[in-house]
Amino acid sequence: MSARISYLVKRVERGVRARLDDALQSLHVTTPEYTALSVLRHRSGLSSAQLARRAFVSAQAMNLIVVGLERRGWIARSPNPDNAKVLCARLTPAGKDTLVACDRATAQVEKALLAELSGSEVTALREMLERCASALSEPPVVRSRAEPRAATHSRGDS
Repeated sequence: MSARISYLVKRVERGVRARLDDALQSLHVTTPEYTALSVLRHRSGLSSAQLARRAFVSAQAMNLIVVGLERRGWIARSPNPDNAKVLCARLTPAGKDTLVACDRATAQVEKALLAELSGSEVTALREMLERCASALSEPPVVRSRAEPRAATHSRGDS
């Protein structure tokens, strides 16, 4: 029997994370810090809570990350014009430089990940993963108590 897709996705995620951790170690940047910087490159002005959701960490963890990034001068925060209690983060020039160095350091990870795929397969994989991510970003279907649930497996490789 073939492995479940969700199990394979998790295996890939764990492998990518381990390699990113290794690649970033010499820059003294963690993978969650790199993720936060990358998100801010595309969406400047996010609150810590918004950044946490996009970087796949808890709000508490992101608060620690943001404080550390700010202390190192890689991000700056300023009050949201609509709510002064909310601080919005943006990359500083030093943060942009750090991000460029991280991108260079991690380029080999993606290259290794995709080494066995053709260009058209990479394009197809990207499109399929984007559709899968989009499908999971929608609210889950709420079932009534009377509606039976599908059987689930505790191990992903069954």
